[in-house]
Amino acid sequence: MMANYDFSTVIERRGTGDLMHEALLPRWGRNDLLPMWVADMGFAVCPDIVEALRRRLDHPIFGYTVEPADYFPAIHDWVLGHHQWDVRREWVSFIPGIVKGIGMVCNLFVQPDEKVIVMPPVYHPFFLTPRANGREVVWNPLRLREDGGYDMDFEGLERVCDDKCRVLILCNPHNPGGICWTRETLERLADFCCDHHLLVVSDEIHADMALFGHKHIPFASVSDRAASISITFQAPTKTFNIAGIVSSYAIVPQAEIREKFYGWLKANELDEAHIFAHIATIAAFRKGEEWRRQMLAAVESNIRFVEDFCREHIPGVRPLRPQASFLVWLDCRDLHLTHDRLIDLFVDKARLALNDGEMFGPGGEGFMRLNVGAPRAYVEQGVRRLAGAVAACRQE
Repeated sequence: MMANYDFSTVIERRGTGDLMHEALLPRWGRNDLLPMWVADMGFAVCPDIVEALRRRLDHPIFGYTVEPADYFPAIHDWVLGHHQWDVRREWVSFIPGIVKGIGMVCNLFVQPDEKVIVMPPVYHPFFLTPRANGREVVWNPLRLREDGGYDMDFEGLERVCDDKCRVLILCNPHNPGGICWTRETLERLADFCCDHHLLVVSDEIHADMALFGHKHIPFASVSDRAASISITFQAPTKTFNIAGIVSSYAIVPQAEIREKFYGWLKANELDEAHIFAHIATIAAFRKGEEWRRQMLAAVESNIRFVEDFCREHIPGVRPLRPQASFLVWLDCRDLHLTHDRLIDLFVDKARLALNDGEMFGPGGEGFMRLNVGAPRAYVEQGVRRLAGAVAACRQE
């Protein structure tokens, strides 16, 4: 019998050390905000994952462990079944986090006087991490279409790419725009980067959260040229709401890149996972599919609700429907507010904690990122707070 999972019960997270709540006071200066910012979900984790972890906890010794026999097969079968990409055993390695992986790549493949290309607005560690490692970041902003979608600016790439550029970091699917890049776009990007000797780091952490009939395409799978210049990062963490269990992995088809990257990981024992990473990954990929399907249906329903609610009650805020993930990019430009006043509206008047658009780099001005990966009652509470704040502002 198919299980029916609960995505409607609001779970109290305070007191568990969760970042969602614990960061309110240090980041926003108050702890009475409804947090809808950091990219983890308010849904209970798939029971099969919890049970797999519990079974391991029943044994009283937590010593050194080896990679389980089913770890790579679980990844292989999942990636092949969901993304039609037949990855080989030697291509795959555990990594201790995707942002950490970006930092490793910057130090291994980019000299201190060389550059990294990013395409904002984009997940902020894409540019904060290279900069913190002493590497120059080159902006190539996405093009915002009138319908709210984004396109890559290939003419811009031609202008900004010089002989000091070594790495391009790709967000695929895109965060915060929620884009599943088309095969044509990825093929064109692969050709450009191959011609310009750029290594592409493809962050695909939202790969398994495609929505509304859209499909994720792994960058390295689109052509031999893409495979020859790429490092792909994936993980079950966003999809299965287990971000606190670091269980990321890299996929590197090209031997020379792989030997350099994986050789360094092995030399520093960074390819060795902690005791729960393998267990959670196998359980997610072997037993979590039905939970994933029901979770995505709940997220789609929440997105439709936010769209309808804003259309009726907050016409100055336009949610851009994501093609993947539980993060909704809110276009607030029709409110005609400065950055400071927009933050004041959300934080001080609506008492909401969201990621503001400017933190995602050029092109994020006038936007806010809303997390709808939570029970409907929680999401509704948030948008009703926002509607009341906007209405109050109009009366001032």
